[in-house]
Amino acid sequence: MNLRDTINCDIKDAMKAKDAKKRDALRLLSSAFKQIEVDERRELSDDDVIKIILTQVKRRDDAATQYKAAHREDLMQIELDEIAYYKAYLPTQLSDEELTLAIKEIILKTASSSIKDLGKVMGAATKELSGKADGKRVSECAKALLSN
Repeated sequence: MNLRDTINCDIKDAMKAKDAKKRDALRLLSSAFKQIEVDERRELSDDDVIKIILTQVKRRDDAATQYKAAHREDLMQIELDEIAYYKAYLPTQLSDEELTLAIKEIILKTASSSIKDLGKVMGAATKELSGKADGKRVSECAKALLSN
């Protein structure tokens, strides 16, 4: 069973359990999948599904930040709840130590030595660590390692 089928089954389970919040959050995710399939006329792989989920998590996080700035705690909580539902389908995130080790390996592979090589490192890291670490964390770690 692929990731998309799992999400569809979870939508059905949420409907049976009368969990409207989860049902609605997962339906939004499912509609994002369908939109990409219709626009690009292709089937989505699990990697595509993960990228879409990451995009949706980022959007919800940005919205939650804006709601917090506007002192709308009720709307912020809705966004945070949706993020929690979505993160259940993402691969486990790398710890700081694992991320540092992975970036060090990438730096060695790309023969990078200074902050000027950040683009090469980020290009390789984005491919290797997709879904396993947030781009912002990867960038901060790479900058720290290259600036030493």
